[in-house]
Amino acid sequence: MRADLHALTTDALAALTNRGLVKRAARELETAPPALVEEPDGTVVATFADGPVTRLPVGGLDAGSCTCGATGACRHLLGLVLAYQSLPEGPSPETARDEAEVVDWSPATFTDEQLQARVGARLMTAARKTMRSGFVARVRRPSAADPAPQVDLGSATVRFLVPHDLGFVHTDAVAGARDDVLALAVWAFRAADERAPGAPEIQIEVGGTDAAAAKDGTGLAPAVAVASDLLRDGAVHAGPGLASALAEARRGLDSAGLRWPLLAVTDLAELLTAYRDRSAGYRPEALAELLVELHARERTVRNGGSGLRSRVLGTEEAAETPLRRTRLESLGCRVTELGDTRTAEIFFAHADSTTVLVLRRSWTTEEDGPALARRRVGGTTVGALAGGNAITESAVRSASRVVRLATGRLAKTSASPSRGTWDQLPAGLFVDSYDVERRRLEVLPPRPVRPRVEAELVRALAVAEVHAVVYSPGQQRLDAQVADASGARATITAHHTPAAPGRLDALAAALTGEHGPVRLVSGTVRRAAGGLVVDPLAVAADGTIVVPDLAPADGRADSLPHGAIPADPLADALSQAGGLLAEVAHRGLAHLPTSFAERLRAEATALTGLGLRRVADAVGAFADALGPDPSDAAVQSWLDASLYVGTALEQR
Repeated sequence: MRADLHALTTDALAALTNRGLVKRAARELETAPPALVEEPDGTVVATFADGPVTRLPVGGLDAGSCTCGATGACRHLLGLVLAYQSLPEGPSPETARDEAEVVDWSPATFTDEQLQARVGARLMTAARKTMRSGFVARVRRPSAADPAPQVDLGSATVRFLVPHDLGFVHTDAVAGARDDVLALAVWAFRAADERAPGAPEIQIEVGGTDAAAAKDGTGLAPAVAVASDLLRDGAVHAGPGLASALAEARRGLDSAGLRWPLLAVTDLAELLTAYRDRSAGYRPEALAELLVELHARERTVRNGGSGLRSRVLGTEEAAETPLRRTRLESLGCRVTELGDTRTAEIFFAHADSTTVLVLRRSWTTEEDGPALARRRVGGTTVGALAGGNAITESAVRSASRVVRLATGRLAKTSASPSRGTWDQLPAGLFVDSYDVERRRLEVLPPRPVRPRVEAELVRALAVAEVHAVVYSPGQQRLDAQVADASGARATITAHHTPAAPGRLDALAAALTGEHGPVRLVSGTVRRAAGGLVVDPLAVAADGTIVVPDLAPADGRADSLPHGAIPADPLADALSQAGGLLAEVAHRGLAHLPTSFAERLRAEATALTGLGLRRVADAVGAFADALGPDPSDAAVQSWLDASLYVGTALEQR
């Protein structure tokens, strides 16, 4: 008997194909089961009553074939598996199809020779390159909740559905596109079995032996040199040679596979182009953040060793990963404006990888959110995607978790209304305890060295009770206090923008119960004043999804109780100091007025008065380092001050 076929559950078959196809194959099996023959080499042949003949050799569903003419796995191939499982010699159909025995096994037992036979020499070479650079993996061993061993990588999730069989391995990437992750997953299990053999789940750093991947040990020297030169001269005085220097740095980073610094340098080039074009897209604060990021990543890897390399530099990330047939659950939409450009960002929960993906589309128009909701994207509309669930066979995910939908004739994307069942999402996306989420945010690394994931802090939060909802007309801001089941509170804060004129009105209606009791709210979370603050994207209330940025304005917010939002002196002082440091990046260290040091010292005094002594000391030290000829010490002092201010502002 084919043990591999008996090990496949309904969930495993659905993961390898799709659930609708599995259900159709099961229905047809009940009415007209095929005739089965097992050949001496283990190949199973099924002859169906309507004519098709299906063959499934050893080696996985991909090795199967059918005369029906369908591309990929068809219902006949699934019917063959289900029929084989129901043979009298095998286990009962219910057990074979719906339950899986927890087998204590490890994918570490696969050899490199087996891996190469499965993925090919070219992809094994790519995997070994990633191994030398190092990567981070979360390893989950078999359990009663999920009997399939699993490895979460930065670029894909890998599940081993059948014990000791590489033919039935599922990833969320299109077959053949990122099969090198199979080797990475096996090597991650080898490392986990060696370091923590009894742990049911562990996050580990794997590889990183190629410390000489670049002459400077980090691969960032050219990019950091450009950043330092730009800090000395400032965007105002950047010469024409800067563009070529940035292009050269980008080529080096791309060649070395340093994905996060590469994205930072790309953003830096675009930002300087926006400045030259006098575009509204340029902001001194954004320039300063990018310069800080490049220096901080280089400093962290240089001082922390190869163990931090993959996390800080994104060495295991592919530029793009085509996804298999994928179910995406919308968490809402954000509409922004920049000059005459309007951008709609739709946030999707991808449960298989426990990540949030962002679909971003921009138009040159003066339309606002309600009009953008009718715009077509991927064969459907922005509104349908923002308030629904999408099934797509044409999604391509970038390293930063931005997803695009192909628009060709064969591209298939459909959307159905969502009832907001976000409480069924994995723990990394669904928050039922505000205190737990707040503590998780407290231990995050500083933003400049975290992975460049667009929606890393988008969550769906359970709401047990809505307390005061207040509107501040002067600030055009709505604040609401919500509580979880334990009584812990979080603050929902939203600001008005002309691009989304109905944002506050729709939130006011939803939070005051117009659509029924509020069950969940999605949004970007952050810490402030020791509590949790949510910038909302959507509200789930009694089976209804409210997407505020796409709603029309109706003046509902004006009927709320009015109140002034209390000032935050800590945030104000840190923002003021951050603005001065950003001005340095804009003007350049070599072109600051003589009075600039005194302005910095005044800010340091203000920060000291608020109890932020270390931050104040860093700002004061930078003021002391200023001089007519900017030295490397001044560059490093600016970086120290910027890191202190930025981290304090993020963790206040």
